[in-house]
Amino acid sequence: MQVFERVVVTGGAGFVGSHVCEALLAAGSAVVCVDNLITGATQNLAPLNGQPGFEFHHADVAAGLDVEGPVDLVLHLASPASPYDYLRLPVQTMQANSTGTLHALELACAKQARFLLTSTSETYGDPQVHPQPETYWGNVNPVGPRSVYDEAKRFAEAMTTAFRTSRGADTVIARLFNSYGPRMRRYDGRAVPTFIRQALASEPITVAGDGSQTRSVCYVTDTVRGILAVAAADLSGPVNIGSSHELTVLDIARDVIRETGSDSVVEFVPLPVDDPRVRCPDTRLIERTVGWRPRVSWSDGLARTVGAFRTDAAMSTATTAGEL
Repeated sequence: MQVFERVVVTGGAGFVGSHVCEALLAAGSAVVCVDNLITGATQNLAPLNGQPGFEFHHADVAAGLDVEGPVDLVLHLASPASPYDYLRLPVQTMQANSTGTLHALELACAKQARFLLTSTSETYGDPQVHPQPETYWGNVNPVGPRSVYDEAKRFAEAMTTAFRTSRGADTVIARLFNSYGPRMRRYDGRAVPTFIRQALASEPITVAGDGSQTRSVCYVTDTVRGILAVAAADLSGPVNIGSSHELTVLDIARDVIRETGSDSVVEFVPLPVDDPRVRCPDTRLIERTVGWRPRVSWSDGLARTVGAFRTDAAMSTATTAGEL
């Protein structure tokens, strides 16, 4: 992997962002992590605090982004990303992806740095083309409840493209598909952490609709490898990053029950408005250009994630007991 000397990571205290910061430091880069902590958490950065070359700036990119000194890569990950978060923080989600993207792009231009936008499979909406290639324009409801995230990311892509075409900015767009792994919050709202939390508590596993809708889940370390490979490549994107191993939501629920050894039962709940029926990336572009493919299988990744959730729950219980 190409080593960037100093990298700014917006949203670096979040689930994916903290893993990105960790990977960059391990590769020898200095990292400036910027996060306003509305969905990120300082505990995600605990393994990084005190490491040489790591800085944390508590700041909101929508209000501005000023970093002193040289920078040769800006990774813009700042945004609420789960349905739970962007539905309760709709304006902040749109601000992070509009003015936040503008400020991140302006910083990259001022520093003559490479810029990567982490976009999302949500730009495809409820797709009518399957699997989804980067050339597909999507099927998004612009006034539906999910539009605050879907359209915000589509706008961020348009902003990134405008800077590239009109100002010569060195940019690339990466579209992430359903990442999962350690450091996801128990009440994140996405299927994998929700099902694991429910299973470990022996609660019903709440599957939306009949569970036949599909997702293509990608373990977080594979997602991070893809982000950094695309950042280092001569690509402008968009580039899909995700697993082409498609699972139904019901399959995910059953696998979680099996992995946890839970006695939970599946409970079907109403399907959310505009919930995508299918979701699977066409990954031929990233495979052909940088040779990236997921390495972590679903079974292995799920076992690691359940193990992390068990550890977090045990630590939380111990801390609470110590406070009594």
